[in-house]
Amino acid sequence: MEHPDIVSVDEANFEYQVLAYSERVPVLVDFWAQWSETCQRTSPLLEALTRQNSGRFRLAKVDVDQNAQLAQRYQVHTVPTLKTFENGMITRQIVGIKTNIQVIDFVQEIVPGPENLLIEKAASLFQAEKYQEVEEISREILEDDPAQPRANLLLAKSLIWQGEYPEAKLILAQFPSSPEFQGAEKLRPLVEALGTIAGEQSPGAELLDAVYLRAVKLISLGNIPAALDGLLDILRKDKGYRGNLPRDLILGVFELLGEDHPLTQEYRPQLANTLF
Repeated sequence: MEHPDIVSVDEANFEYQVLAYSERVPVLVDFWAQWSETCQRTSPLLEALTRQNSGRFRLAKVDVDQNAQLAQRYQVHTVPTLKTFENGMITRQIVGIKTNIQVIDFVQEIVPGPENLLIEKAASLFQAEKYQEVEEISREILEDDPAQPRANLLLAKSLIWQGEYPEAKLILAQFPSSPEFQGAEKLRPLVEALGTIAGEQSPGAELLDAVYLRAVKLISLGNIPAALDGLLDILRKDKGYRGNLPRDLILGVFELLGEDHPLTQEYRPQLANTLF
């Protein structure tokens, strides 16, 4: 935790740390419990959002098991429950959190408008496979800051999933220098392959060419497991096929999916075993 805007609060100091402090800046109280899986998911997000908006609000964490009287006083019957205090009064609350987007929207009500909140919202929508919404939010961010790297990367990824390869290719070709640049570079071979697959017609092609073309087509159709199986099969037969392009496409798919995606976690060891 270790951040001046993030504090653990109990019954002894709630009056000072929350009610009195809310006279200065809004205080978001997270009523949580160690045993709640939802709390374990939302707490890191709340802490990250607090750090990103340093000084704009305080996050006060209340363990309901250790502070039953506070939970009863503020009618907390479900965890996590979030309540904001301003000038000593409750101004808003959310109960029964189901998604990260709900948390981001709730925090955005406290500190409206910051770019990083929109980026977090777009990232959560991307995880939910709502690519059109990701595109819209990313474009909104880029209107104010065209070089914003996370927004550019999210826009490129959302366009790839929607089959808009030429624009995605242009974004990746002009990608700004940033920590996200490496991810953009991994996507470039994938976008190039997806954008040219329609022109590669080879009814009499060699076996590996046919497998390759089918794999790229499967990626465009969203059948990622079958595509990865095909690309791995090529590597098992010819590691240098098309200048290691199957490997580059697999790495591009991993970047497109995200490191935490189940398919990335399943297939990354298979790629390593195939190559080495």
